[in-house]
Amino acid sequence: MPHSPAPAVSAEALAGGPPPFDAELAAPLGAILDAMPMPLTPELVADRRRRSAAGRLTDADIRRDGRFEIEEHTAPGPPGAPGVPLLVCRPVGVSGPCPVIYHTHGGGMVAGSHRSTELAGELDRAQELGLAVVSVDYRLAPEHPDPAPVEDCYAGLVRLAGQAVEWGLDPDRIVLSGNSAGGALAAGLALLTRDRRGPRPRGQLLQFPMLDDRCATYSHAQMDRTGLWDGASNRAGWTALLGERRGTGSVSCYAAPARAADLSGLPPAFIEVGSVEALRDEGVALANRIWQASGQAELHVWSGAFHSFDEWVPEAEISRAAHLARVSWLRRILAG
Repeated sequence: MPHSPAPAVSAEALAGGPPPFDAELAAPLGAILDAMPMPLTPELVADRRRRSAAGRLTDADIRRDGRFEIEEHTAPGPPGAPGVPLLVCRPVGVSGPCPVIYHTHGGGMVAGSHRSTELAGELDRAQELGLAVVSVDYRLAPEHPDPAPVEDCYAGLVRLAGQAVEWGLDPDRIVLSGNSAGGALAAGLALLTRDRRGPRPRGQLLQFPMLDDRCATYSHAQMDRTGLWDGASNRAGWTALLGERRGTGSVSCYAAPARAADLSGLPPAFIEVGSVEALRDEGVALANRIWQASGQAELHVWSGAFHSFDEWVPEAEISRAAHLARVSWLRRILAG
């Protein structure tokens, strides 16, 4: 996984530095960065995987004192690939087929699992709204480069849609949802299932999504060494997934959704970014392009927020606001 240079943005353009952090987020971020070596490099992939494994949710964590029941299933994998594990978390005491959050985990393309800590946020929303969560355990880069991760996620989605009724779920009310690398996969999956005429999701919930392997936006350079998932880390994640193809013309929109020429016919999108994160500008650009394609997108730019801030500082006022915004959008998208 070779190192790659920062995008070319002039020093004059960056003279003002990053925006300020939210008052409740600044000190916790400092403590997080003191405990976690940054930026991501090839040598730190093992460290990130150890951290993710240490935070895996147990069955008891997921069941939440009997609020959810869980099952493990395996979807047939892509041709020549192994089966894809699916974790089905169904709310107890909810009558009728349940709407579903289809969760693609984060981890910078190189770490994480279908039981990573961010699953707790999906379960929070599901518990509030009476939804099920189905979490997919896709293969990781760099050992399994593109298109393995998105193809695994598609295989899981096809299995979910095909078995939904048998599992007590509603195949017509599936929302794709992911954070960071998971946001890239959710957005790429929305494009892939549209183009293959596969299952039709009701929406796509894109939390701080990685969208553009070219890594050439203003915010990418502005936060090249700022925040939790800085520009340098983002380049490393994309390079792990794409290798020497990163930034070239041979990258598919299913891997890097910002490259999609056609954004029509997609399910409604909820897109959120922090104002102090490298991924800010590509998230804003995706929302704008969906609107230009006559599509539906709701955009939130959380002022003073770093990447995935609410997962790390859940008690902050801005984190509570982010949770409420996601729940409100889900309620509206799944109505009817």
